Amino acid sequence: MEKRRIAVVSAGLSVPSSTRLLADRLTAATVAALRRRGVEAGDVTVEVVELREHARDLADNLVTGFANAELRPALDAVTGADGIIAVTPIFSASYSGLFKTFFDVVDKDALTGKPVLMGATAGTARHSLALEHAMRPLFAYLRTVVTPTAVFAASEDWGGAGEASHGLASRIERAAEELAELVAARPAARTADPFADAPSFEALLGGV
Repeated sequence: MEKRRIAVVSAGLSVPSSTRLLADRLTAATVAALRRRGVEAGDVTVEVVELREHARDLADNLVTGFANAELRPALDAVTGADGIIAVTPIFSASYSGLFKTFFDVVDKDALTGKPVLMGATAGTARHSLALEHAMRPLFAYLRTVVTPTAVFAASEDWGGAGEASHGLASRIERAAEELAELVAARPAARTADPFADAPSFEALLGGV
């Protein structure tokens, strides 16, 4: 069985963060769903990209046009993944500026065909439609394959074992199953070797 790589993009700003909590629950459910499809836990690599740690790096990238040494591994983790879990807090009825900036600096063709599970958090359920009117068009522009189910969590969804909490758990499981199905159905992503086409040392010495 080929190894699968899941990249988790979390745009939460606080520590601890409900955005990161949702991202972790989606990740655990996805790994479990992949295991049910024959992908062992040891064959799944998860890399979490905490965007708050790269806020200055992203600003530098916007200004210079180049990713620095701190940001480059985060970009590579996302563009080289077999599936992406992307979670943002909702501010002013849309994704956060930090979240948008990250996907602004990702090459617009690098995510073509990649499965994506979208998640969002906010203080009130009134922001839930931001997943459909803001996030889904963003990933459609990047030509990703977005799971039918997106997961929104408001403050009341985290409380105890009530109906709201049960509803969140159900949405997480359904979305994770959809992402796992998409990831398992695709050939494992290959990391491009930037030096693959470089001539050998012997060829250079021979003037080739």
